[in-house]
Amino acid sequence: MIDEAQNKPSQSAWVVFNGQADLFWLKILKPGYRHCSVLLNDGAHWITVDPLSNYTDVMVHNLPGDFDLPLWLKDRGYVVAPAPLLRPLTPAPMAMLSCVGSVKRILGIRKRFIFTPWQLFKYLKKSALGQQTNPTHPNQKGDLAWEV
Repeated sequence: MIDEAQNKPSQSAWVVFNGQADLFWLKILKPGYRHCSVLLNDGAHWITVDPLSNYTDVMVHNLPGDFDLPLWLKDRGYVVAPAPLLRPLTPAPMAMLSCVGSVKRILGIRKRFIFTPWQLFKYLKKSALGQQTNPTHPNQKGDLAWEV
């Protein structure tokens, strides 16, 4: 994938959520949303960044660029949400070093009050819905419009 405007490879990102809780205090989190990691694709490579409690696992997967890794993960029980790759010019706020804090930093999300994987999932779903709306088209679902 090439971004024609900047002639650079474009990247796509997803956040992968799962319910694995190796640490006892993670059991208080919503089942299915106890950990999160980032999945990146630049059109040629699949990369995962998995922030764990004792280290961050960064892995380049030997898969074809057109392989649908998000679908493969969904088929295995993971929740996978598309995510924006933001590049804000402002410094990131101080945050806890957790899987959510690391994922937010990678994606460029500056929301201070997202602490849990479930909150991050809800934010991503809400922002994905916002990206789908097209304010220049007046007849979108939910809009009132009369044609004459």
